[in-house]
Amino acid sequence: MQQDVTGKSEPALASLEQTLGIPFQDRARLRNALIHSSYSNENPTSAPESNERLEFLGDAVLGLVIAEKLFKTLPDDDEGEMSKLRSHLVSRQTLARLARGIKLGQYLFLGKGEAASGGRKKTANLANALESVIAAIFLDQGLATAGDFVLSLFADELDRSIQGKDEINYKSRLQEVILAQRQTLPRYRVVATSGPDHERHFTVEVLIDGEVLGQGSGQSKKAAETEAAQVALTRF
Repeated sequence: MQQDVTGKSEPALASLEQTLGIPFQDRARLRNALIHSSYSNENPTSAPESNERLEFLGDAVLGLVIAEKLFKTLPDDDEGEMSKLRSHLVSRQTLARLARGIKLGQYLFLGKGEAASGGRKKTANLANALESVIAAIFLDQGLATAGDFVLSLFADELDRSIQGKDEINYKSRLQEVILAQRQTLPRYRVVATSGPDHERHFTVEVLIDGEVLGQGSGQSKKAAETEAAQVALTRF
């Protein structure tokens, strides 16, 4: 990407707009969302402001959109359960993974040192840039468009998180209980496997200090561990 915020990067920004599926009314907002502080420091005249303020706003917009989606999708879940899912969905790791999926790193304006040190692949840079892009969309076209973009980009992550929430909850709940009561962590071990390679069946035990607290089975180790954790929780 041509590192010039005065207009020479227009073809690249147009390409990013196509990837995002959003033609900006003011493309300067999108450009600003891509300016890392290292570039702004090296180019104070042409790029006086980095994307840090947009990042702040984007974090709030993202949190609102994800919270509303979970609130409407999971009417039986309490605040704690929804908070865990939201924390996973808006984590640096998730944001960076989604940013890599749309190749956001190649569009960033970086200082020479930051670029040389692999800045286009850094988790923090990618996550911050994605939040900034969300803020730019919000400012340019409003909450409805920004929300639609977030839900489209996060669709697969949302589905996986919601479908796997019991796995997250049972195992994490058991860990919290065991830590509070025994100051140690549960350990899982596979005690039996059966079936052909394409249709394996696993039996797993969960242990605390060598004591078996629960056993579960399933067509994956994770499913078996989840069931074992659920059984173990009934003992506490």
